[in-house]
Amino acid sequence: MKIIDTHQHFWKYNAANFGWVNDEMKILRTDYLPLDLYPILQKNDVEGCVAVQADQSEKETEFLLQMANENPFVVGVVGWVDLCGELINERLKYFKQFSKLKGFRHILQGEEPSFMLQQNFLHGIGLLHQYSYTYDLLIYPQHLSAALELVKQFPFQSFVIDHIAKPNIGKNEMDKWEKGIMDLSSCSNVFCKISGLVTEANWAGWTTADLTPYIDKVVQYFGVDRIMFGSDWPVCLLASSYDNWLKVVKEYFASYSIEDQEKIFSKNAIKFYHL
Repeated sequence: MKIIDTHQHFWKYNAANFGWVNDEMKILRTDYLPLDLYPILQKNDVEGCVAVQADQSEKETEFLLQMANENPFVVGVVGWVDLCGELINERLKYFKQFSKLKGFRHILQGEEPSFMLQQNFLHGIGLLHQYSYTYDLLIYPQHLSAALELVKQFPFQSFVIDHIAKPNIGKNEMDKWEKGIMDLSSCSNVFCKISGLVTEANWAGWTTADLTPYIDKVVQYFGVDRIMFGSDWPVCLLASSYDNWLKVVKEYFASYSIEDQEKIFSKNAIKFYHL
């Protein structure tokens, strides 16, 4: 079965750009580059990956595109561009020359929910479709209602929810998150990545049983045609090895038909990101 990892990061660590990496996250205070990831992908029969921005700068986008250009297994890039900027149309035109650039992301989880509904942000989102760019929604449960308002305004724009919108799995918080996920799933242009769950659970003591109810809901609402696997490497290393997280997802879907497993592990990603 072909596997594409739809969500991982590369970085050259420096404290200034990674202020969110606190003392509990010391394992992340180092460089994570394609040479580090490639053996892990090979070991797990993962054919390719999508590199996603972690720093909010065009310099980051250029860095990830360089990594993709030098490493054929990096099949796509989700970069950053100033969607609120006056020059957004010109910047999107500029980036169109890079065939591996598939979409963009802003770290909305660090903003108030109202940020994504301000006029200049909406203007930027409104331009993405004409350039065939996707948009990754990095949000917490408190952002879900604003995200619903956002995606309803752009029915032809492809959106994907990163990390199932980061419910607090460690505290078994489900209800508000589930309602928001259910509402967003009613929009056919919204996909969801099964990624990032282990770091929302108790890092040292999570079990598959802690994660399963959340995967159940995502599958219930989005179905097998709008979900995809992501590792969130190297952030996942805070709570799990790459191998172990992939094993959890594989085992969850082991009883599904081969056709459905292929959708979840590669075909939906190829369709969504135009890989």
